[in-house]
Amino acid sequence: MSNETVHALAPAARCDDTSAGPPAALRIHARPKKSDWLWYGVFCIVVVLFYQGVIDNPRWQWDVVATYLFNGRVLAGLANTLILTALASALGLLLGGIVAACRMADNPVLRGAAFVYIWIIRATPTLAMLLFLFFISALVPRLYLPVPFLNVNLFDIDTSNVISRLSAAMIGLAIYLGGHSAEIFRSGLAAVDKGQREACKAMGMSDFRMMWHVVIPQAVRVIIPPLANELITMFKNTSLASVIGYVELLTTVQLIYSTTFETIPLLSVACLWYLFLTSLAMCGQLLLEKRFGKGVHA
Repeated sequence: MSNETVHALAPAARCDDTSAGPPAALRIHARPKKSDWLWYGVFCIVVVLFYQGVIDNPRWQWDVVATYLFNGRVLAGLANTLILTALASALGLLLGGIVAACRMADNPVLRGAAFVYIWIIRATPTLAMLLFLFFISALVPRLYLPVPFLNVNLFDIDTSNVISRLSAAMIGLAIYLGGHSAEIFRSGLAAVDKGQREACKAMGMSDFRMMWHVVIPQAVRVIIPPLANELITMFKNTSLASVIGYVELLTTVQLIYSTTFETIPLLSVACLWYLFLTSLAMCGQLLLEKRFGKGVHA
């Protein structure tokens, strides 16, 4: 075939290729509504009110906010918040995966135990759980593991030496996340059609290959939005650890303004850090949704 023929057929081939979507000139755009101008006006009013009430309001003391935003004590409290979030999230997701597997198991004992765990976690306030764990040494003074038929223990330690402020906060938040993430995992796995599992079995695939290559990639797309919401909630719930004396971001700013009496600026510092880190987490969520949502139209 000559070069002239190739160049002559190329435009037709490009027109037939619809994988990239219709050209811009052929796309259908919604006709503007007259009511849209009303919402544009409302938006402008909200922006003006926000500027006057927040940005241009001297009572917010933005100069003080700028002074404390990167203060050493504030950054130390922020680091404690991130450490607690990472540890509690990792432990909570692991616990949630185990509970979800038990919830979907064929064994009725495992299913019942997982159901009772989720039921208790949903009914117990996180704050009460943190307090209970922190004072659990009053109920269980020592932690030990006896060896059957022998008068010895594998370990025997004082509970107060194990349950510190950090460990109590970490375990309490992880238990909370485990109960909620277990239901998220279960709902995501249940969203995959059973026919695909039957097809994998018919092809001779093992359970591990079926879950890893077929079920989980589809379930992740369903799991990401609610799980990201729970992890963001976990990040904010670290402020509850102040009730047991763990010094995180919010506790740090409270300790500072208790002596400087600059309450509003320091609370603004904490809120700005929460807003910034939550925004980063949301950006990560959007990237994951885009990655695992390829080929799926909403």
